[in-house]
Amino acid sequence: MSIQSWLNRIWYGRAGPPWWLVPGSLTYGALAASRRFLYRHRLRNSTRITCPVVIIGNLSVGGTGKTPLVCWLAMRLRERGFKPGVVTRGYGGSCKRLLLVGPDDDPNKIGDEALLLARRTGVPVAVGRDRSAAAKLLVGAGCDVVLSDDGLQHYALARDCEIVVVDGDRRFGNGWLLPAGPLRERPERMRLADAVVVNGQDRWLEGALRMRLEAKTAVNLMDSSTLPLSSFAGKSVHAIAGIGNPERFFKLLQSFGIEVMAHPLDDHARLQRSDIVFADDRPVLMTEKDAVKCAKIAASRHWQVPVNSCFDEAESSTLLATVLRKIAVRKRQTDEA
Repeated sequence: MSIQSWLNRIWYGRAGPPWWLVPGSLTYGALAASRRFLYRHRLRNSTRITCPVVIIGNLSVGGTGKTPLVCWLAMRLRERGFKPGVVTRGYGGSCKRLLLVGPDDDPNKIGDEALLLARRTGVPVAVGRDRSAAAKLLVGAGCDVVLSDDGLQHYALARDCEIVVVDGDRRFGNGWLLPAGPLRERPERMRLADAVVVNGQDRWLEGALRMRLEAKTAVNLMDSSTLPLSSFAGKSVHAIAGIGNPERFFKLLQSFGIEVMAHPLDDHARLQRSDIVFADDRPVLMTEKDAVKCAKIAASRHWQVPVNSCFDEAESSTLLATVLRKIAVRKRQTDEA
């Protein structure tokens, strides 16, 4: 069992965390609160770039669905004439320098999410540990709005709008801060956000907007041909998910009547041929984030399953209106300065 799997059992199990993890959580909470205090009272400076910044982040580690939401928002802004760009940390990548992502870059260097974002959105994507510097790189590339995939706790980059994404299934786990629990910040932090989006069917969080992840097709990794996911109904498949919440992907496939042989992997795992090749001839379905790492090792039975963020029309309009209003306020302030 990997460390990540072991921690997930603690974080999302019914029992409380081991006592010896609790001091670490208390220390983490104190340091996080001190850091917020320093930035809030301007004892540490945040960098404000020349265009609006929208943060799409979460309170917990692991997958909540924020990357599909970034893709959704980038496309909606492009439709309205904006030139958005995306800044991301490049988790899972080995590259330590600041750079703009190309659609053919090596995911092991730039990170799987960065490459996925570049391919799905078609907008400039900047990777860098220094998000402020990466955001400036996007401005230099002609972007007039910067979307930050994650970075809610990266207060060094000033922001004009915050969207917090919550996993509607796993919620906040056992409620503890890292390392005893999955939380980076306590749920009270949501009160400061401009919008809260729950990824899932449950409306348990009052005032939140509800997002769902939908998939309709499978795309072959060899020839890019497509099949309806429903065509796999009644069949047994290998399902690979190296994401924060693999179970969400497996349940999605099962909702189509697919018999799933689940192969959960650590988030951002570097895939080897042995991870995706099996002794039988069953089809292999994987997440889009995993697929970007398999171009050189895939065969004709390997398929990726793209997912899209979907909202009810009213909630979609509410979220987009919130973002556009914040962008307009920032642009007006810039014009008056």
